Amino acid sequence: MTKIAETAFVHTSSYVDDGAAVGEYTKIWHFCHVLSGAQIGNRCSFGQNCSIAGGVQIGDNVKVQNNVSIYEGTTIEDDVFLGPSCVLTNVTNPRSQVVRRSLYEKTLLRRGCSVGANATIVCGITIGRYAFIAAGAVVAKDVPDYALMVGVPARQKGWMSRHGHVLANPDAEGVMTCPESGLRYREEEPGLLRCLDLDEDAPLPEKMAVGSVVYDELKQK
Repeated sequence: MTKIAETAFVHTSSYVDDGAAVGEYTKIWHFCHVLSGAQIGNRCSFGQNCSIAGGVQIGDNVKVQNNVSIYEGTTIEDDVFLGPSCVLTNVTNPRSQVVRRSLYEKTLLRRGCSVGANATIVCGITIGRYAFIAAGAVVAKDVPDYALMVGVPARQKGWMSRHGHVLANPDAEGVMTCPESGLRYREEEPGLLRCLDLDEDAPLPEKMAVGSVVYDELKQK
């Protein structure tokens, strides 16, 4: 039985199959298809021409832009952003002649990460919390929390704050400050960044959850 919350919106051109679930206040726009067995949380948004396969698990407040297919084997935690036409996969070595439906590989997109437009996430990996995958990047290995990944193949270029700004200029104690939020970050050990002011699993305080300055203005400071 299909479970679509009363407060959810599904455009008339989209289909939600029997056995799928769509949470409160989620919006599914034009030409989308949610297959049986897909589980979508609350307050999510899906742009035009998205496909969500059976078995996919999607948390709350996930934003998926146009032309994104989310295949079986994918789990997406809360607050994830998927940019336009980004690509997710579920078989590393696909062949039309070889059936691997029972061998779909698991891909985990952890809380708060962002995947840029036209980026590709090769299956079987984990994208860490608040990681930032640049537009057009091809990611084939696990990504640490807060890592900024760019290029083909993707390599870590630095660290990003929860507000999506490059963290730079550490002080004498190795602390880096987000130019927008003022939240402080430090690399506790090589490859492990942590926020000093807010737990990674805690939601943003309401006053920090609305942007007030465009990226280029902060970049120039």
